[in-house]
Amino acid sequence: MPLCNELNSDEPVPALWRGLAPLLPEQVEPAQWTGPRWWWAGRLDVEGLALGSLQALATAVSAEATHAGTGSRITLTSEGVAAAFASFTHLRVNGAAPAGFAPLSGFRRAADGWIRLHANYPHHEQALLKALEAKNADDVDAALRGISAAAVEQSVTACGGLAARVRTPAEWAASPPGRSLASEPWIRTSTVAVPNVKLPAVDPSRGLLAGLRVLDLTRVIAGPSGSRILGALGADVLRVDPPALPEIGHQHVDTGFDKRSAVADLQQPGAQGEVRSLLAEADVVLIAYRGGSLARFGLDPASLREDFPGLAVVSLDAWGDSGPWAGRRGFDSIVQAATGISHVYGTGQGEDWRPGALPVQALDHATGLGMAAAAVALVSARRRGLSGSAHLSLARTALELMRLPAPPSGVDHRELAVPLRGCRSDYGELTFVPPPLAIDGRQLEFSRPPQMYGTAPLTWR
Repeated sequence: MPLCNELNSDEPVPALWRGLAPLLPEQVEPAQWTGPRWWWAGRLDVEGLALGSLQALATAVSAEATHAGTGSRITLTSEGVAAAFASFTHLRVNGAAPAGFAPLSGFRRAADGWIRLHANYPHHEQALLKALEAKNADDVDAALRGISAAAVEQSVTACGGLAARVRTPAEWAASPPGRSLASEPWIRTSTVAVPNVKLPAVDPSRGLLAGLRVLDLTRVIAGPSGSRILGALGADVLRVDPPALPEIGHQHVDTGFDKRSAVADLQQPGAQGEVRSLLAEADVVLIAYRGGSLARFGLDPASLREDFPGLAVVSLDAWGDSGPWAGRRGFDSIVQAATGISHVYGTGQGEDWRPGALPVQALDHATGLGMAAAAVALVSARRRGLSGSAHLSLARTALELMRLPAPPSGVDHRELAVPLRGCRSDYGELTFVPPPLAIDGRQLEFSRPPQMYGTAPLTWR
């Protein structure tokens, strides 16, 4: 199988790693990859987004390892990337597949078009039912038939739920939230010179990122999938969730490898103090809550940069941190609908037309890898006396995908081999895919299964 990278391949990978160039040493070579360039064979270059986002992380890790004196050759394969982006699909707990979308989640017809709903979390389901004055799925369908898609989007969002009108790419680009993202980079970074910046105490015998402390304040898929691979690389990752809104069980299992899970009620002063004590000793904090929702606790990026000048702050939201939708909730499927991806993947003609979806939740996984890449690159920048922050959004990742050249015509779908592993855990027997990286030719593996949700103390190892 030929070795491919952006320098010598006839089918190059998008150079997403270049967005991190200001944080990395001048002489950086992108991580190499092997395998086919296309396999999902869709209308957008999802493969390029997947390969490019993982290459960005691998390149950042390689640069940090080299400058920490533990240089290693880090590579990736198409098979590993494809499996990792579908890790939830391949997960088995005691032989059983995880549940997919909830009954009220998915595409539905409104009076004048299509709407995408998301109701996997109980509180979002209740918000949806309240907005539509419905009690069940039949009531929802009946209500939607008499309401425009735009009105559904507005009313459900106002009640704290998630709904998006299916737009065309042109409609999204012309909209105020779409225009607000048009000039944003995929990863926006900001750094300042900080004297005597703290460097992590790296212990290469325990992993390339061993000694790095990562406070994971993220939920759902994007952020947790990014912190999962940082843990596999040796970082001490502590995820902290609010006790009142537990994570979906199988989702926690899928993204919970190589990290610890704690809960903290930030409305309690004692818990706030514990979290701030963690931040004082952390190297990186990952944030992926609705825009502005953590500001009242002093955990927004601006406050964290002021209070902890040496801390690498990486934040993620759905729609960007400026513009009219900056504080709006959003998930991968909702962003696909609003930005035009669902329209691009639509099938059928006339009355039989219906919107479609990407083959995997690529916006989540690519953005999560972008968070992880930015975190490592910011740590690497410390060696030049720089400290800073980075920001990503699902909607900006969607725009990155839609801006990529379309796959060539005639590319057929192909099934790639799926690497699988098994282990015992607190949740039972697990079957799962390993991390999608190799170090010096050896497959990277998870070293610890998912910990029972919320059982870790609020302390570093």
